[in-house]
Amino acid sequence: MIDEPTRMREILDAVMHVTQIFPSDTNLTCIFMAHADANTWSAWTEIVDSGATSLSALFATVQGYITSLGIEILSDVNAVYMIELGWGANHVLVTTARFAGGTKFDTAAAHLRFWAPRIPAGQTIYYRMKTETAVADTAQVHLRVHQLTR
Repeated sequence: MIDEPTRMREILDAVMHVTQIFPSDTNLTCIFMAHADANTWSAWTEIVDSGATSLSALFATVQGYITSLGIEILSDVNAVYMIELGWGANHVLVTTARFAGGTKFDTAAAHLRFWAPRIPAGQTIYYRMKTETAVADTAQVHLRVHQLTR
């Protein structure tokens, strides 16, 4: 059971925090890749950017949250995509999301916000993805995260 002062600090952290963006610079990318078979999850893969920095590095010594996923470029704007984010060896689920390109839905999702559970310090953070197509579609993304400093 969480005591009342701890619960209040958690609520305050959720409402007021400094957001970080991953990848952390404009020349870096983060690509998620789907399985090459339709409607089949890819293997769980650690989230890293094009500079070989892992998202896990942000949580190496401090716990925190992933609060949203920005969709930048899709390899197939006519496909529906699904992703899952998880942490640790057992891939504890952080969130599941569904999105598509601008030609699939009336309005494409460009930024997915969620209120996910806390990620403990020192955990590896993973993704897996699937699409409706029988090719290894990709999604270039960025993530918004914040660390708990208390």
